[in-house]
Formats: sequence, C-alpha cells, structure tokens
Amino acid sequence: MTGGSNSIHPTAQLSGDVVLGEGNTIGPFVVITGPVTIGDDNWFGAGVVIGAPPEVRSWPHPRADAPSDGNGVAIGSGNVIREYAQVHQGWHDVTTIGDRAFIMNQSYVAHDCRLGDDVTLASSVLLAGHVRIADGANLGLAVAVHQRRYVGRGAMVGMGAVVTHDVPPWAKAFGNPARVRGANSIGMERAGIPADAIREVATAYEAGADSPEAFSHPALAVASSEWTGRPGRAS
Repeated sequence: MTGGSNSIHPTAQLSGDVVLGEGNTIGPFVVITGPVTIGDDNWFGAGVVIGAPPEVRSWPHPRADAPSDGNGVAIGSGNVIREYAQVHQGWHDVTTIGDRAFIMNQSYVAHDCRLGDDVTLASSVLLAGHVRIADGANLGLAVAVHQRRYVGRGAMVGMGAVVTHDVPPWAKAFGNPARVRGANSIGMERAGIPADAIREVATAYEAGADSPEAFSHPALAVASSEWTGRPGRAS
C-alpha cells in the first residue's frame, strides 16, 4: 500500500494488493480487498466494499484471511463513493471506474463493469456484470441495468428505469423497459455542445430514433463513434 497523505479510519480494513495514490479519504468500516488500485483524492463513505469476489456461482469464495484471486478493481481520481456502495472484482477483466464519478449510497457495481469519467449513479443503482457506462451519463434513483448493456455518453436514465437495451448518447430514457423519450438537452448544454447539435439530437429522438448513427454534427462524432463501437451491441 502506498500514499502517505491518505486519511484512513482505524476501523477500515485493507487487505491484499491495494495500491493507493494520495489524498484519499477512507471512512469507517470500509473494506477494500486487493488487487485494487486507487488514484488520488477519492472519498469513500462508511461501509463501502471494494474488491469483493465476483458474484458468479462457480467462483471460489476464499477464506476471510485469504486474498482474492479476481481480476481486480481500478478506480481513478476525484471520485466520491458514498455509504455502503459495492464494487466487485473483475471476472474476465478489471472492474473499472474512471475519474470524478459520484456514486451514491447502496449502489452496486458488479464484476467487469466499466464506468467512464464524470458518471453519476444515484442511490441504489444496480449494474449487472459487464455493463458499460460512458462519460457523463447520469442514472437516477434505483435504476437497474441488465448485464452487458451500454449507456451512452451524456445519457440520463430516469429513476426506477429497467435498462434491458442499450441507451444511446445524450438520450433521456425511462420506464420498464427503459425507452428513449427525448434528448438530454440540459446535459448537452452543460457539456458545451453547440445549440445546432443539440437541436439535431432533439429532433432525431423526438422523431423516434433510438440510435445516433445518423448524426452529422462534428460535436457529436465522439459519442456516435463510441456507440458504433460499443461492446455487446444489442439488437
């Protein structure tokens, strides 16, 4: 374990190969089981669990004093992970959280998930295995995402939604199952997307589009490219 400027509560338990950067705050009763790498200036609330074994029926569950043999967790910098959230070890790959995520209390990030930068998970969001959440996406209270689904850049998923199909970038989606209901125009404005690009997205989604592949504005190119190349593409 590295990083001498970290604030670690005496009740926290860090075991195995845990590598810390600088300026992290690790609260009461946090449990971190390596292999885990953590960047700088993260905040972990009481009871957070990082690095538990993948929740896979066939996975061997080790003794309490034995290190995990999972594929690890990698967490970037500037994240806030609130009370009793859980982030599990990777099964086939590393479970990854980028930078500046805001993960609220009791959220669940399963094995092999990958979260980009500036992602928001509201309280009790549930991400099944292999889920991908692109930069700036915002998932509301108690959203549940099916395994191997993809939520695009800047998308907003409304509270209580059940995501069984991929959500395209800059979309607003809600319901059970979640459907595209319009454009996340406010999110696009905050991200500095030009007004004409916002109109293009809004017009497309209002017309019933569920994919950004026809977007032509240069400001939308990155999001469209990510969508086209997303893993586990849903039909």
